[in-house]
Amino acid sequence: MALFWSKKSKAEKIYDNKPIGVAKNSSPKTAKPVNLGKSTPTVSKEVAVAKKNVPAFPIGSFSGAADAIIRPRITEKSGVLSQIGTYTFEVTKGANKSSIARAVKTMYKVTPVKVAISNNPAKNVFVRGRHGVVPGIRKALVTLKKGDKIDFV
Repeated sequence: MALFWSKKSKAEKIYDNKPIGVAKNSSPKTAKPVNLGKSTPTVSKEVAVAKKNVPAFPIGSFSGAADAIIRPRITEKSGVLSQIGTYTFEVTKGANKSSIARAVKTMYKVTPVKVAISNNPAKNVFVRGRHGVVPGIRKALVTLKKGDKIDFV
């Protein structure tokens, strides 16, 4: 919170703005939509049926296969591991082993044999008289079949 609300952060501005079409003096819990003179769009029966048949993705799976992987993690240790067929990737917080395996298969056209995930926590650091935080990451170690390779070019 800023001093005397003179300067608001971006999050505070978003929080203060009410959604369009909500009555002015209503609280967010009891807000009722106000008709702004726009008619509601009509949906054909074919579109409505098509929407019902769309599969719902469970938590942890991704609509796009490549959404699970953020980037390959290139370090000295990962270079040594890649020589024996284990590659390291930074992955999203909601990714699970099957979604990571699917992403590797579609992006790099290789079949993973094993996927291991580790969560590295954030760390507090003190450098040059200032406190800071090194962000935590989630990484996946993907083991491939013998003979398969991934080239990060």
